[in-house]
Amino acid sequence: MVDEVAARVEANPKYHKLVGMRSSYSIIMTICVMVVYYGYILLIAFNKEWLGTKLADGWTTSVGIPLGVGVIVITIILTNLYVRRANTEFDSLNAEIIKEANKK
Repeated sequence: MVDEVAARVEANPKYHKLVGMRSSYSIIMTICVMVVYYGYILLIAFNKEWLGTKLADGWTTSVGIPLGVGVIVITIILTNLYVRRANTEFDSLNAEIIKEANKK
């Protein structure tokens, strides 16, 4: 019985659409996160002087602090975007696939 349902899921074109959509979206999101993280790390490695520059005269905060906070904020935003899409588009398509596979 389980093998029959799995075979019906595998044969469903919506399943292949879901797998393709999730894979491409995951790759795009991974690239975005890697650019942000590695970009920040590369700045630390190769441009410490600029990151240590004070934001304004009399301030103790340097450019690196808001950029570090920005990395965290961008990560939260990207996670939110992924979760929203997963909870709406991906989950609804997944529910359709399961419903169709259990019908027959």
